[in-house]
Amino acid sequence: MDMTTSLDSRTALQLDEAAQDLLFREARTANAFTDEPVTDEQLEAIYDLVKWAPTSMNNQPLRVVVLRSEEAKARLVPLLAEGNQAKTAAAPAVALLAADVDFHDELPKLFPHFPGARDLFDGDEASRASTAELNAGLQIGYAILGIRAAGLAAGPMTGFDAEAISKEFFPDGRHRVLVAINIGKPAAEGAWFDRLPRLEYDEVVTTL
Repeated sequence: MDMTTSLDSRTALQLDEAAQDLLFREARTANAFTDEPVTDEQLEAIYDLVKWAPTSMNNQPLRVVVLRSEEAKARLVPLLAEGNQAKTAAAPAVALLAADVDFHDELPKLFPHFPGARDLFDGDEASRASTAELNAGLQIGYAILGIRAAGLAAGPMTGFDAEAISKEFFPDGRHRVLVAINIGKPAAEGAWFDRLPRLEYDEVVTTL
């Protein structure tokens, strides 16, 4: 893609270039953080932004546990892949993002114009589980953008024992942890790996 096309693409967006860079072009998966705390105010602001993103039937199955204490992270770290342990132990905050298999119990509140919405899922746990995981996955993507919008870096990880983490931090057995995200201000050194290539528009998009 030549520079002219790239500039045209930037100006075709409603979002200004600084925001485009913050959320996408200059944002990176972080592997090291400063010790600056992640505050309750930042976490609440992130959630209050990303909660508006769409899910199927507005089902919003994402549930989150945030770990900040050394004691809580010590329960998590042994359940991670070895390459994820040290950076997670040092992160100011770690969010465990899970899908609630019983999301349908909230549908009378979240999808009130369809009174039968809950009953559609009530007797089919397999369908609920797949629906919950798909839509929680969407919400995880929104959450990463929300973290970046707060001026923080996100380090999402899937290298872990998902079943063990779900049992440890969601002991009711009704939640499935999908992703852990380290959150904080990126360290001045060691935060980033080299930027990897991306597929271009013509390699991905077909217009019929």
